Amino acid sequence: MTALAPHLSAYLREHLPRERAVSPHTVKTYANCFVLLVQFAADRLKRRPSDLEIEDFGTDMIMAFLDHVETGRGSCVRTRNGRLAAIRSFFRYIEYRIPACLDQALRVRSIPTKKTDKALIDYLDRAEIKALLDAPDPPDSPWHTRSRHAASGLCRRAPGIGTRNAAAARFPGPLPVHRAHHGQGSA
Repeated sequence: MTALAPHLSAYLREHLPRERAVSPHTVKTYANCFVLLVQFAADRLKRRPSDLEIEDFGTDMIMAFLDHVETGRGSCVRTRNGRLAAIRSFFRYIEYRIPACLDQALRVRSIPTKKTDKALIDYLDRAEIKALLDAPDPPDSPWHTRSRHAASGLCRRAPGIGTRNAAAARFPGPLPVHRAHHGQGSA
């Protein structure tokens, strides 16, 4: 069995800031992840955090922790994926330093991220639509260029909205958020 504490300490104090040259903010974020993970594992295994071993953090424990982050703590999928990135990075570090944990490290690193919806735009409210349509034209442009320019600008900023609707600009409220899928399996 391999004690967790010295390896986690070396990872956070030396590997990340010195060897990987990550920012202090990243180190703090990763450290926060491991505080939560160690507390979760200690509670679940009914042991003190200092008694935990690397072998205690198998895929079942990591998956249970990620579910806890998402449901128990009310975090979003991006937060869950960020925690998983920190854990994967630690196990990548472990696989080169502790050959006995190589299989475990590979299994933990194979845990997939969850797909997230990424907002392309938040929305355009009435004032933004009006400002876009009221934008001045260059002095030498014909009148029809203005409406085309405004409609095309609005359509670029709000994909899926029709040009006729963009030119009319009579929306009852904010435009809907259009989302694109990112992650495994997305095209």
